[in-house]
Amino acid sequence: MEGPAALGWLRPPCVMGVLNVTPDSFSDGGDNLGAAAARITLDRMAADGAAIVDIGAESTRPGAERVPAAEQLRRLAPLLEDLRARPPGAAISIDTTHARVAAAAVDAGAVLVNDVSAGREDPELLPMAADRGTAVCLMHMRGQPRDMQDRPVYADVVSEVRAFLEERMDAAVRAGVPEDRLLLDPGIGFGKTLEHNLALLAGLPALAALGRPVLVGASRKGMIGLITGRPLEGRLAGSLAAALAAVAGGAAVVRVHDVQDTVDALRVWSAVEAARGA
Repeated sequence: MEGPAALGWLRPPCVMGVLNVTPDSFSDGGDNLGAAAARITLDRMAADGAAIVDIGAESTRPGAERVPAAEQLRRLAPLLEDLRARPPGAAISIDTTHARVAAAAVDAGAVLVNDVSAGREDPELLPMAADRGTAVCLMHMRGQPRDMQDRPVYADVVSEVRAFLEERMDAAVRAGVPEDRLLLDPGIGFGKTLEHNLALLAGLPALAALGRPVLVGASRKGMIGLITGRPLEGRLAGSLAAALAAVAGGAAVVRVHDVQDTVDALRVWSAVEAARGA
């Protein structure tokens, strides 16, 4: 029988809100370090229409150093305890590469593991997800956050990312995760230049053709700044445009910081698309 982790609850296109309990994330670092502040943000995102809220305790911005599992667990513990006591109004995703961290979040009610290493960093993560019946998002990343932007080179970024995601899908299935519990993320900004990111957004139909929901996270990223010339706090309009372009290309989920604005933009876009098909 299909459970909630089998993605039957996902109604594309939908919004994933970003909630970092970190001191150094590029956009909201330090904003949600306390459990009370984090819970207020989470509840606001759910009320604003987020279908999923993605909780992370490690920054993976360019140049970031990795955070050990024990420190991630320390940062997350108060919020996870609160979530166990008071279930939230949105599905919860845990953004981690560590099986121990993911398992703690699943115990608190998370139904999705968002792994930027696609199961490569911790060999226990995919088997844990299989045992717990949890969905997994597999993301493409070239290198590590500390060095991923050091002159990335691809012969054909779309075909190479597609091949990587297809191989990681096979690895997840071999580990026991059913294919109907997998999402795919091309990893915008993770080891890619502006040109690579644009090619991937334009090439999303080739990734969607793999048959799994595609998640795209371009919100407030450097590519938006390069195109618009805007600083971090001025990238809302560019982020909305990127989200709509992603959904038009076949993305099922957009991972964003500005939930309410993105939900509204998608509602209008969806209404126009429905009118076209009427």
